[in-house]
Amino acid sequence: MVRKQAEKESRTGSITFYSKEQIQCPVCSTKFKREELHSGGGRLIAGDLTDELRRLYEPSAKYGEIFPTVYNLTVCHKCLYTAFPQDFSIPSRPVIEKLFENTEVRYDAVKGLFHNVDFTKSRGLNEGAASYYLAILCYELFEEKFSPTIKQAICAIRAAWLFDELGKKYPEENYKYVSDLFYQKATFLYRRALELESSGEEIISGLKSFGPDVDKNYGYDGIIYLSCLLEYKYGQKSDAELRLKRLEYHKFSLAKMFGLGKSSKNKPGPILEHARALYDSLKVELNETDDD
Repeated sequence: MVRKQAEKESRTGSITFYSKEQIQCPVCSTKFKREELHSGGGRLIAGDLTDELRRLYEPSAKYGEIFPTVYNLTVCHKCLYTAFPQDFSIPSRPVIEKLFENTEVRYDAVKGLFHNVDFTKSRGLNEGAASYYLAILCYELFEEKFSPTIKQAICAIRAAWLFDELGKKYPEENYKYVSDLFYQKATFLYRRALELESSGEEIISGLKSFGPDVDKNYGYDGIIYLSCLLEYKYGQKSDAELRLKRLEYHKFSLAKMFGLGKSSKNKPGPILEHARALYDSLKVELNETDDD
C-alpha cells in the first residue's frame, strides 16, 4: 500500500508542479501554492473532440491518464473558497463576508458527495469534480459585473464530465446520477446566462475564455451551440409544448450561426460541423423537412 502511494506521488509529481509564489486566500487569509499542470513532454496526447466540445486525451505509457480540467480552478484547502485563477482575488468585501459565512455550506456540500477529498495533496478526479461544484457555490455570491452565471455554466458542464469519468471507474457509486444532475444544471445555467446577457443584467463578452474545455476557446458561438446541444440532450421532456418551443428557438439560433459565413479563427470549424449535425437532429424532432 505504501509503495503504491509512493508510486502515485512520483507519477503525479511528474505531471504537475506547484507555483513558486504563494497565494493568499481573500476569505480566510490562508497561504498556499497552486498546483499547475506541466505542459509538453508527451504528457497530453490529444484524442477526439466530443459533440460537447470536450477534448478527450489518450493515456500515455509513461504518465497514464491525465484530465487537464482537474487543475484549472484555484481552491483554498482551508475554507474551500474556489474560483478561476483570474477571479480568485477580486471579490469585494461584502462578497468575501458572504463567502466566509458560507464556509460550512461548502464543507457539507463536499462531504455529501465524497468520502475523502484532500486539497492539500495532488489532485485526482475526486478533487477535480469537487472543485467545480465548489466554484458553482462560490460564484453564486459574486456580483453581476463578474459574469458569474456563465462561469457557473462552464463549471457545471466540466463537473458533469468529471463525474461521468468517476462513474466509469466506480460504477458501484452514484457518480453517473450526479453527472446527469450537473448536465441538467449546465443546461439551465447556459440558458440563464444568455437570458441575462439579452436583458443587459450580465455581460458574457468580457470572459477571458468561453471554453467549454481548457484546450481551446470556442468563443460566443460555442456558448450558443452548447446551449442548443444541452437543451436537446438534457432539457426537460415532461412538457412537450415547452420543449418544442425551446428547440424551435435553438434551431433558429443555429441557422443564424450558419449564416455567418466560412470557418475562421473566430468561428472554429468543429463548431460548424457539430452545429450542422445538431441542426439536422432538431429538424427531425420538430418533424420538419428540407422544404419547411
